[in-house]
Amino acid sequence: MAMWTKAQCKVQWELFCLFIRIGLMTFGGGTSMLPILQRELADQRGWLTEEELMDYYAIGQCTPGIIALNVATFTGRKRGGDLGGVVATAGFILPSLCIIIALAGVITSVEHLKWVQNAFAGIRACICVQILNAVIRLAKKALVDIWTVGIFVLVFVLGVFADVSPVWFVLASAAAGLVIRELEMRTGAK
Repeated sequence: MAMWTKAQCKVQWELFCLFIRIGLMTFGGGTSMLPILQRELADQRGWLTEEELMDYYAIGQCTPGIIALNVATFTGRKRGGDLGGVVATAGFILPSLCIIIALAGVITSVEHLKWVQNAFAGIRACICVQILNAVIRLAKKALVDIWTVGIFVLVFVLGVFADVSPVWFVLASAAAGLVIRELEMRTGAK
């Protein structure tokens, strides 16, 4: 069995500590974590590009589990190998696991209280703004030509009016992207 270098241990520790901190901020579900993931992983640390983050987010949307947890696993693996994926995942879920265990009995006894309901209503409104901000920032990078704008509009309209799994949207969009780029390459257009 190979010895770990100090640098390898440092990478694993950084992953664990960062994802514990991110996991502590997981209010509103995995989707609400996108702005935090973007800020921490792409903007501040440069561990991912915004394009990689969008790719991980898309794959995470198609795979079982919380999107942000899947992104943590992908990021950890990219940064620290297979063990990094496990370490980032463990760091991400540890705070939620501890908090859920502590609150499980308490929440059912207070969820009927008006002030608790009002606090959750405020938190949900805040999460919506965070998600919208992340969508706007990511759209600036993702919508680069008429084709990507067209795919966005089509998926948006179908997402609003059709009851279709997001997996189908992601798969169809990937196929459309492949076909469009192949046609562009054959015709020499960009």
